[in-house]
Amino acid sequence: MARLDGKTALILGVAPGNLGDHIARRFAEEGARLMVAGRREEPLREVADAVGAVAQVCDIEKEADIRALIAAANEQLGRIDIAVNATGWGLLKPFTEHSREDLDRMCAIQFTGPFQLFQSLVEVMPAGGSIIQISSVTATIMFDHHAAYMGTKAGLDHVVRCVAHEFGHKGIRANSLSPGGIADTPMSGGGLNLPSLRDLYAREIPLGRPGVARDVVDAALWLASDESAFVTGQNIQVSGGQTLRRNPSIGEVFAAFQG
Repeated sequence: MARLDGKTALILGVAPGNLGDHIARRFAEEGARLMVAGRREEPLREVADAVGAVAQVCDIEKEADIRALIAAANEQLGRIDIAVNATGWGLLKPFTEHSREDLDRMCAIQFTGPFQLFQSLVEVMPAGGSIIQISSVTATIMFDHHAAYMGTKAGLDHVVRCVAHEFGHKGIRANSLSPGGIADTPMSGGGLNLPSLRDLYAREIPLGRPGVARDVVDAALWLASDESAFVTGQNIQVSGGQTLRRNPSIGEVFAAFQG
């Protein structure tokens, strides 16, 4: 029996090749009925067609889109058992150069939008369910020029704990997953496939290699399944132990690219 047989799942932040895509494909293989969501219709439908999912365009910066997404998922899937938020914006900019526009947009994508997503989800999970937020290793350890990204991810990790605390009585579980760099997804894959950069990161990861999408997908599948039925309010690091050490400095990263 597949691990998600009989379950429905909503995955937000899906585009070809990204982490949301990898999660959708694995959840479909494990028997879940899916709705996938993202900002751009054409690439979203490409993934939906590949996995047999329903597609819904949603911009997490817009409250109306979020409400429409939850209503559509609830109606077309019949209920929402699992929800995964894999949206994000990997802004890299020196601390003093972050504009108010940068901060407003980062908060909209990585704090306010997800907060409103969770608000909508807890309203439509009367029989419980699993909410999974994709966070980042940088919510715990430092990386240069990444303050707005890291701060909103860290803040949302605590919101996830609030959801777990306040809605556990409804059977709702809420957890976050914190990957480091993922070598085979678009955000960091190109760089981490360079031997010099790969070696630089491997030095800071006790298990000796950068992560791949499968590492995060396996953890998401566990949190989505009944195997983790007594796990909630946790931030699970999927980084090979990198939080025990550090991220390379931005100077080391630039030098690795040039080398």
